Amino acid sequence: MTTATGRAGAGVPRVPAVAVFAHYLVNYRRTWRAGVFSSFLLPVLTVVGFGFGVGAYVDQGVDGVPYLPWLVPGLIASTVLQVAVAESTWPVHSNFKWVRTYHAQVAAPLRTADIVAGHLAFVLFRAVTSALAFLLVAAVFGALRSPWAVTVALIVPLLGLAVAAPVFAFSAWVPSDSYLALLFRFAVIPMTLFSGVFFPVESMPAGLRPIAWATPLWHGVDLCRAATLGIAPQWSVAGHLLYLAAWAGAGWWLALRAFRRQLVV
Repeated sequence: MTTATGRAGAGVPRVPAVAVFAHYLVNYRRTWRAGVFSSFLLPVLTVVGFGFGVGAYVDQGVDGVPYLPWLVPGLIASTVLQVAVAESTWPVHSNFKWVRTYHAQVAAPLRTADIVAGHLAFVLFRAVTSALAFLLVAAVFGALRSPWAVTVALIVPLLGLAVAAPVFAFSAWVPSDSYLALLFRFAVIPMTLFSGVFFPVESMPAGLRPIAWATPLWHGVDLCRAATLGIAPQWSVAGHLLYLAAWAGAGWWLALRAFRRQLVV
């Protein structure tokens, strides 16, 4: 036998986190068709509505770039943010409070780190596949201006982890799901609106720009935009990646602490 946070015991797969990931994939088999439909329909509606609708009023484009190709990388990054947060809030909180899936998993026995890693892997799977679907739609609409756009597939997993890991910690820590709605209202929505997705951060008042630069979404947007447009990012690529990695690492550590506090008795 082992403790909740200790070593895996007999009968646990050699890579227990993979077994946890497989558990979520099995459940996802029942709903993936609706997810695939929305993954393609929503990007099409968003590209048409914002790219062509709003873009028709942006005569000069942004920094000499037509509005649609300038907008699309920001929408891809914000899609990663929204999917990562959606999959890391109520699903995580319910696994503690309502369906108690985590308690069953830790009794398997599985290590807390395996439970966190396996569920995070599934969240990244959802975020990355949604972003790649958006990237495909953007390619169909001719909104990708550089072959470097393929590197978006390497950027979005790190952005997704930088978002999902801290939200895992938050969802495990809060005593009520009402706090999750506050997260969307006071973090996700402002971050989506003011992190360079729809307009340049430089057009904001100077005092507000550092707040945008501090968010992980802005770094993801800048990297994706540099990739799809074939231009240099505003920060160095290494600086962006290290900053996102710092968010992911800190989030992972906080998530482990929060999960262990909930699961160890």
